[in-house]
Amino acid sequence: MAPVIQEWLNIVVRWAHIIAAIMWIGDSFLLMWLDSHLSPSTKPREGDVQGELWMTHSGGFYEVVKKRSLLPSEMPPNLYWFKWESYSTWITGFLLLGIVYWMQGASYLIDKNVLDLTSSQAVQISLGLLLGGVLVYDLLCRTPLVDNVKAFGVLGLILICATASGLMHIFSGRGAFLHIGAMLGTIMASNVFFRIIPGQRKMIAATQAGTPVDTSLGLRAKKRSIHNHYLTLPVLFTMLSNHFPSTYSNEKAWLVLGCLFVFGVGVKFTMNKRKQTPVWALLGTVASLGGMLFLTAPKPAEAAAGSDAAANAAIEATRFQAIAIVMTRCTPCHATHPTNPTVTAPPKGLLYETPAQIHQYAPQMLVQVKSGAMPLANLTNITDDEKKLLIAWLEVEAKANGQ
Repeated sequence: MAPVIQEWLNIVVRWAHIIAAIMWIGDSFLLMWLDSHLSPSTKPREGDVQGELWMTHSGGFYEVVKKRSLLPSEMPPNLYWFKWESYSTWITGFLLLGIVYWMQGASYLIDKNVLDLTSSQAVQISLGLLLGGVLVYDLLCRTPLVDNVKAFGVLGLILICATASGLMHIFSGRGAFLHIGAMLGTIMASNVFFRIIPGQRKMIAATQAGTPVDTSLGLRAKKRSIHNHYLTLPVLFTMLSNHFPSTYSNEKAWLVLGCLFVFGVGVKFTMNKRKQTPVWALLGTVASLGGMLFLTAPKPAEAAAGSDAAANAAIEATRFQAIAIVMTRCTPCHATHPTNPTVTAPPKGLLYETPAQIHQYAPQMLVQVKSGAMPLANLTNITDDEKKLLIAWLEVEAKANGQ
């Protein structure tokens, strides 16, 4: 496929994916908020009423009444379902996974320094992970453990970290983080498609037939919906993680991801509980943030032999070598007209065609090279010795830039 066509497919599908995800996450936030703010009915109401609330918006007032089940006489002519937001998010996400990570030889997914995979092998593992994640999660939901919220959450966190650790030995760091999000997003969509909506359809069918409604179907659907709700913020980060190489290129990336999940769930829990948030939840959320900062903080540079002036002079002597490495290993993508056939424009608009440009962007380049995020999947075959020399020189250049 021509790079320009792939680029536009990426733009259009990513745009659609973001819009769909905003709608799905927004629905989840709103409906969970409604459930948490229901009050006992203030007047006699017919049917199996769970609670009510009043809201004001757009210059008017809304009266919301939630019922566990409906009587045949209460069936409305129009019943609105919240499902297409989920389906469209997953469909566009799946397409985006194919466009970005499967096409062009799976260059964003394969890191031959990690594991020498063929593109077909990488795609097969990718698909297997999506299916396997759904099967394992669904099996766990059929066990008594699902009724113990804390134990189920801890086990889920352990499995996520273990999966991330395993993927870091198969895919690139960027691909591993993205696939954790894709796996969990698939689990969330499968909850809606296979569990939540079918359960609600059975309840409606019983109502229309005039037979007793099994409200346990609604309770089970609610449980899956709560799982989805608390996964939203962590999954959202994994979708954006390609912008933060300090996370996925970290030596303990699986632990960074674990802290991110604890932090995301903790923030959402605090948003739901507000002033009723337990102290242990607040402490856990803050501790997970501290853990992330500690794990991703730059390591202190080793002391250079001799004076700083002598050390800097020695590194400056490598200037021409460093620039040559950049021109060979980085400029094929970071150029006005990239020579890499898979790149249509310089990533993030950064150009490394002249010594002045290299000096200007040295701080950004240092983060990417030091984390191992660039060169992408080491397509330009930078050696370890070249990387060490380049990092040492870039540290001096970044310091000269005041960073």
